[in-house]
Amino acid sequence: MAGKGKHRRPKNNPLSRGFMLAGTGGAALTLPLISAGGAAAAAPAKATAATTTYSVAAGDTLSKIAEKHSVAGGWKKIYEDNRAAIGSDPSLIRPGLKLKLGGGAATADRAAAPARADRSAARTAPATYANNLDGWIRQSLAIMKKEGIPGSYEGIHRNIMRESSGNPRAINNWDINAQNGVPSKGLLQVIYPTFKAYHVAGTKFDQYDPVANIVAASNYAADRYGSIDNVNGPY
Repeated sequence: MAGKGKHRRPKNNPLSRGFMLAGTGGAALTLPLISAGGAAAAAPAKATAATTTYSVAAGDTLSKIAEKHSVAGGWKKIYEDNRAAIGSDPSLIRPGLKLKLGGGAATADRAAAPARADRSAARTAPATYANNLDGWIRQSLAIMKKEGIPGSYEGIHRNIMRESSGNPRAINNWDINAQNGVPSKGLLQVIYPTFKAYHVAGTKFDQYDPVANIVAASNYAADRYGSIDNVNGPY
């Protein structure tokens, strides 16, 4: 609650004034003093040049427009501020073209440039994937899409869980392939000859690499069964 009565402190005046005596021979002048804060508040703000939009009319030239609108810097300033819209020849401006006139035109364009660059960088930034089964499958699907290899998340995941339970270091040391010296390895239990034949360039040449294993196995399944989605047992 605000205090009342004679002990309430008065509000500060933003423009503090005092007085001093200045000697002028025998006379004394009383001069007002203005605090630094008040002086700063009293300083006039810099004017900012307004930007307007002008629609080019038939018969216009940049020189005529600059003269008509008293553009500081003349036609060269207009061309500098609107180079992207005008093109490489400042003498060719078509009726209906929108031109920015004023000191802030080029500044506004330059200020917008970083935002456009950020959006461009976001669009071109490479995708990142988690280092787990979900990430391996999603990265493999991205590569398969690029290479035209059919397959779905469900089909890949279903076969992985049957073949290796999601263990990228899984190896089968007991079946006929193992007895022949080429044991099945990795998430989708691929033997070396199959991996070598269906390996996709750009992935690691390593049976145990999760992404390389998935992509090679899916490539093989597509060749033999039409898609990894059509595989429902040992393949």
